Formats: sequence, C-alpha cells, structure tokens
Amino acid sequence: MRVLTFCIMLTCAAASMSQAGEIYKWTDEAGNVHYTDKPVGNPPERINITSRRTDNTQVQARVQSRLNRQAEKAEAEKEAADGSQDGDVESAAERSQKCDTYKDRLSNFVRSRRLYREDDDGERSYLDENEMQAAREKVQGQVEKYCGPE
Repeated sequence: MRVLTFCIMLTCAAASMSQAGEIYKWTDEAGNVHYTDKPVGNPPERINITSRRTDNTQVQARVQSRLNRQAEKAEAEKEAADGSQDGDVESAAERSQKCDTYKDRLSNFVRSRRLYREDDDGERSYLDENEMQAAREKVQGQVEKYCGPE
C-alpha cells in the first residue's frame, strides 16, 4: 500500500514539473521565430509564461451576462415588431378604405363585359380576354392584400 501511495505521489510530482517547464524563443538565420522547451540559439531568450486556474464563477457570470444581453436583444426586436404592428393599427382606417376601393373595382371588373384603360392622350384602349383576366387577377391580389388577415 505504501509503495502504491509513493508511486502516485511521484507521478503527481512529475506531472506538475512537466507543466512548469520553461519556454525559449529563438530566431533562425532566415528570420523565422521558433518556440521550444530547450535553449537554442545564442543567446536563448526565456519566455515567462504565467498561468492561473480558471475561475468557474467568473466564467458562469460572463455566460449569464451574454445570455441576458441576447434575451434583451430578442425582447427589443419583439417590441420593435409589436411597435410596427401598432403603426398598422393606426393605418387600419386607411387599410379598410383601400379594401373597399379594391372590392368595388373587382366587382366592376367582374360585371363588365369590356374593360379599357386610358392612354396618355386620354383615348380608351380596350383590353382583350387575356388582359382582362390579368387585370382581374391583379385586383383580386390587391383585395387579398388589403382585406385579408393581417
């Protein structure tokens, strides 16, 4: 049992010495910088490296802080989206007016046997069947846009 304990203590001591090794920096003839655990070059430059244990509470605090910032950002984006919906509520009267206008126009397009559009010079240009169908579909899309669910 004592031998086993001694072997474990010896292994731990050897492991701690390997962690506390020295690091040297040197530059070769081509100007390349190298780092090794043995002194090389003339004169070798010893690099002092310090390490410390990770503070788990500090890490957890940083992670929690990051999560809080992300949650606040998501909440702000949600409020911004809700704010734009409030703007939509304000324009509900305008939306309703456009809905009525496009419904009336669609009703006229469906009832009319012939549709026309006025040219730049004020003359009527009558639509053929394909153009009439395209115009009806376009107005139907506007009705769905302004009269459908928000």
